[in-house]
Amino acid sequence: MTTPSRYGATPDDVAVMIADLGAPAYRARQIHEALWNQHIPLEDATNLPRALRDELVGRLPLALDLEVESRSADDRTVKWLWRAVRGGAQVETVLMEYPDRATVCVSSQAGCAMGCTFCATGQAGFERHLDRGEIVEQVLRAQQVTDRRVSNVVFMGMGEPLANYDEVWASVERLHGDLGISARQITISTVGVVPGMRRLAEEALPVTLAVSLHAPDDDLRASLVPLNNRYPIRDVLRAAREVAGSHGRRVTFEYACIADVNDTDVHADALADLLVPLGPLFTHVNLIPLNPTEGYPTRGSERVRVLDFAARLRMRGVTATVRRNRGTDIDGACGQLRSRVALGRTRTAD
Repeated sequence: MTTPSRYGATPDDVAVMIADLGAPAYRARQIHEALWNQHIPLEDATNLPRALRDELVGRLPLALDLEVESRSADDRTVKWLWRAVRGGAQVETVLMEYPDRATVCVSSQAGCAMGCTFCATGQAGFERHLDRGEIVEQVLRAQQVTDRRVSNVVFMGMGEPLANYDEVWASVERLHGDLGISARQITISTVGVVPGMRRLAEEALPVTLAVSLHAPDDDLRASLVPLNNRYPIRDVLRAAREVAGSHGRRVTFEYACIADVNDTDVHADALADLLVPLGPLFTHVNLIPLNPTEGYPTRGSERVRVLDFAARLRMRGVTATVRRNRGTDIDGACGQLRSRVALGRTRTAD
């Protein structure tokens, strides 16, 4: 039987472990309080006797070992490259701090099989799915280093979340039920895994859906997002409507702006023509200025072009926001830090 990791263990797992150790049953509640309410490492859980803590550290191991930590110049963005204890896979996590809250961007897979041409993770290939404990641990480890409450979690790191549906959804339930994060503050991003989107529509928790669209027509999108050959735009939008209809939640469309590829006025007009007829739940586009990644030739649009693209969308009735790049100086975008480590040119904070 596989030993559960520290944040993969269920309350029942912990209760059985405590019973096996001959400790009082209330110790299981104290462990839960330390890990999930106080957000402290098990080693620092002073509500437990030292001998019990020492025993539990071995019985409830962490799933991720820190390999690299990078901090932005303003100290508001932190990125970690972890090496999974199970098999040694590398995964990334980003913490973004704001004046009143913190957001954690988590990975759901080590690598990604989607092969999007502009994405460092997709071009590096797929290694394996992460389990629920490895996903949740990213959030708790981030919470341990910030005084701000982690109130938002976005599944926008390495991997395609809906290709690892069962473990991703189990982690969502854990983040909601044990960590107390509102389902509405949990965002799951997908490049258009239609069966997974339809499963989301059946779930009780009203998480937010973000669809990585990146193009207004099938020909262009298929050249950027190979999955479009299996699930074309019409099928993706139909599934998105099911999710929005079940929860009454707005769908966000992510659009990475690539210079001279998908960022012209013609593309903006075509995008508006695609989305506006669908109604107000489908007219929010988040434009992403593509971060440069060493070793990959794709060039992001100039900022003035992104702003002009956004203005044209707004003129056509689309709510367009421009994502503020956080952590550009620390390889903050998906797959960048792992790519830099692979190239042997890691940057870490002083």
